[in-house]
Amino acid sequence: MAGSSGGSHSLDGPKKARIEIIPLIDVIFFLLATFVLFTLSLNKIQSLPIDLPAAKANAAPNPEDDTVILQVSEAGSAYWNRELIPFSEIAPRLQNYKATSPNPHVLITGDDRAKVGATIKAFDEVRKSGIKQVSIETIYRASGR
Repeated sequence: MAGSSGGSHSLDGPKKARIEIIPLIDVIFFLLATFVLFTLSLNKIQSLPIDLPAAKANAAPNPEDDTVILQVSEAGSAYWNRELIPFSEIAPRLQNYKATSPNPHVLITGDDRAKVGATIKAFDEVRKSGIKQVSIETIYRASGR
């Protein structure tokens, strides 16, 4: 019974140690993922602080609100509070509005076929007049409404 001794010895002698590479790959991927997540958390997001206005649901119109609705139409004309005016009359009306209103506010809008260039020209006229409170409406509005 010379070769019947149990244990880790075989006929060739003791077993040789092996290096298993699969657990080593797992550890490398874990370290790589940790490094990537750590470096991503170091980036600072740079932004400007902005105070957005709060919307009021079903707010009744303010009777003291004298906002002018300036609508640009497809034909190159404009509507001043639903009154059809030529485009050249926008600047004098804005100057008169600024002189008579303590808190002038203009809402610029366009009908469904208005050209962007004409709307930008109207916006420039408001800017040239010195009125600081300008809003641009982004929903559909029929001509003259």
